[in-house]
Amino acid sequence: MSERITLIDFIEKYTHKYADLTYLREKIDGVWKEISYTETRETAYKIGAGLMALGLEKGDKIALLSESRSMWILAEMGALYAGAVDVPLSVNLGHGKDLIFRINHSDSQWILVSANQLPKIREIIPECPAVKKVIVFDDTAFDLETLNENEMRISEVAKTGEEFLKTRSAEFEARYKSIGPDDYANISYTSGTTADPKGILLTHRNYTANVEQGASVIQTERGYVMLIILPLDHCFAHVAGMYTMMYYGGSIATVPIGKNALATLKNIPTAIKEVRPHNMLSVPALARNFKKNIEAGIKAQGPKVQKLYDIALRNAIAYNKEYYNRGGFLSWWRKPLMRLFDKLIFKKVRENAFGGRMQFFVGGGALLDIELQRYFCAIGIPMFQGYGLSEATPIICSNSTGHAIFGSSGRIVKPLDLKICDGDGKEVPYGEKGEIVIRGENVMAGYWKNPKSTAETVVDGWLHTGDMGYICPFDHEFLYVTGRFKSLLIGADGEKYSPEGFEDSLPEVSKYVNAAVLHNNQCPYTIAMIVPEKDALKDYVKSLGLDPASREGKEAMLKKIQEEVDSYKKGGAHYGLFPERWLPGALIICDEPFTIANQMLNSTMKMVRRKVEEHYADRIEYAYTAEGKQLLNEKNINSL
Repeated sequence: MSERITLIDFIEKYTHKYADLTYLREKIDGVWKEISYTETRETAYKIGAGLMALGLEKGDKIALLSESRSMWILAEMGALYAGAVDVPLSVNLGHGKDLIFRINHSDSQWILVSANQLPKIREIIPECPAVKKVIVFDDTAFDLETLNENEMRISEVAKTGEEFLKTRSAEFEARYKSIGPDDYANISYTSGTTADPKGILLTHRNYTANVEQGASVIQTERGYVMLIILPLDHCFAHVAGMYTMMYYGGSIATVPIGKNALATLKNIPTAIKEVRPHNMLSVPALARNFKKNIEAGIKAQGPKVQKLYDIALRNAIAYNKEYYNRGGFLSWWRKPLMRLFDKLIFKKVRENAFGGRMQFFVGGGALLDIELQRYFCAIGIPMFQGYGLSEATPIICSNSTGHAIFGSSGRIVKPLDLKICDGDGKEVPYGEKGEIVIRGENVMAGYWKNPKSTAETVVDGWLHTGDMGYICPFDHEFLYVTGRFKSLLIGADGEKYSPEGFEDSLPEVSKYVNAAVLHNNQCPYTIAMIVPEKDALKDYVKSLGLDPASREGKEAMLKKIQEEVDSYKKGGAHYGLFPERWLPGALIICDEPFTIANQMLNSTMKMVRRKVEEHYADRIEYAYTAEGKQLLNEKNINSL
């Protein structure tokens, strides 16, 4: 068994081991600024000591609300050195009640906040009576001339800490050395994809154990650069990003902050080209955007390049198969073609889109469609599917270079006990589906102020994930995740089915569909809520000689969407992928996309099923009427 070290032990060890190497990279005023491992530790000391000087006691809760940036990491480390428990909050929490709930429920007495997010805090601070001090980050997109009475800058905190350390360094050292492996590091609130948010208690050892576990399945190299494009408030970015790169002596860069979330997203392509990362953390929604941008760039180069690209792609996909079985005697002739096509096409794609140094992505969040996995592997930058959940800090398994099976969620981390159980809690054989249940040092300490949910979720040390999957029958190190129990479709006869496979597949195989959500709650047939790709549909209708704005044009769009859905039925190109009885018998065309702003996506770009179903409750009811079941109904027409 590994030594049960704290995050403080971990930071001390690796910031000394890699002292002069760069750890943090951030673009400020047009210039990429680098911060070494030594500077990281010293800044964390100053912030931690400053918080102590202000009166922060061991165990106090600190809410942290900021865009991803170097100061986010430095501030959290400083808080941990002071013995605080960090409560990371998503910048996508736009409603006051969401922030108020998390700040008050967590008993946060301190708030660390970027200037961009400060207006949200000022608006709700009267509803958070326990908060003693609001500490504002300095190096922000705009400067604040005046601060309110209970606000101060983090630069002032660091200066106060610097003075504190001159005379009371022994007191500071005693504080951080008093922290134990079972002390809480975070209260990480769930995103609420299936229920109201719960505060997940993650200990220092949860984090350090999961870094060690993650290293058993996926590695990187000393000096490599990771661009973090996912929010730092999630434990995936903590473990797979911040702490894993520190473990290996790599560095992390963050995307330059824009005036709003959309502007920050638009900075990603430029950041990739300038940072030239070796790896990134991603989610399926972002991966699909990367693919679309690549394909648009190829199309812009003309039909000859497009044809060569298509041939190269087909050849590589055929050679790679499901990765673990790539190549083989019958495919020997494809290998020299792959080298040629890589030189002519894919090398340029990698340079133009990803800076030329990218080794791989690691994908988390929702299930990653197998076609996306095949695509990115074909162009020479595999996107490896992983699986985890916040209650497991979060990594449970992942594919990796040399060890991958497309369609699986990868090798199970070590050490970790994992079993698949049926509805009665009994373990099932390899290859048989059931609930994924795990036991290990990465399992959360529980839910904050929620003993009932804790007792229901962690039973005798075993975490019941609520996710459905099976262990690969021919290689027991690999886990397949097939969906969530809580999102199961339930037919009129009581039979259950997980919808995620179809929901991931349809937007990937159809350029006319942006997103899809299936619904069936003991009803006579399944319905699909479809977010259309309106630009692609308009181009299609124009190719038919129709006006996209006309009734005839909109009917043609609806029929095209129906064709795409029907491709999964008998006689269609994708027949047999999913049981036909669960394919949609009616379509709802959504009148707006799923976004973080309308709460139908969470901060990791994962669809929030509950919110989608609430938003379209009237349309769902209508779809189960004779009129609503008809494809060309007025509500579908109006949604286009």
